[in-house]
Amino acid sequence: MSEPIYLTAEGAEKLKLEVADLKGPQREALAARLRDAIQMGDLSENADYHKAKEDQGFLEGRIQELEYTLSNAIIVAGGTASKDIVSVGNRVTVQEDDFEPEVFFIVGAKEADPRAGKISNESPFGRALMGHRVGDLVKAETPGGTTSLKILKIE
Repeated sequence: MSEPIYLTAEGAEKLKLEVADLKGPQREALAARLRDAIQMGDLSENADYHKAKEDQGFLEGRIQELEYTLSNAIIVAGGTASKDIVSVGNRVTVQEDDFEPEVFFIVGAKEADPRAGKISNESPFGRALMGHRVGDLVKAETPGGTTSLKILKIE
């Protein structure tokens, strides 16, 4: 059985907007490219036609992937996440040894963006933090070794 797909309400909205864009303007532009390529004649040696068909496959595949994600996702509303135990939808402040505290927003894998502070519940840090409370010291197994994090705050 596959892992559940978690999305925040904001993440789900972004995916819905992307689907609308792909099904509307993107599909229309691709259809115009295909029409132009077909009008050039011999399709067997028409590079524009083959590239447009390839792009069409990627576009339709992305639409299917997004629709599957949206129809099977568990939407985590920001205000409903527990403030006692780390879970998807929480903003967690942690401190590693003597470094400055860092804030992570725990999201599902489809929304992860480490540069923006959004870490997946499936990442080494996310997995280590899940289910713990303020004051807990957790160990995250990362490719660079074991890291100890102290949970300072859960929002």
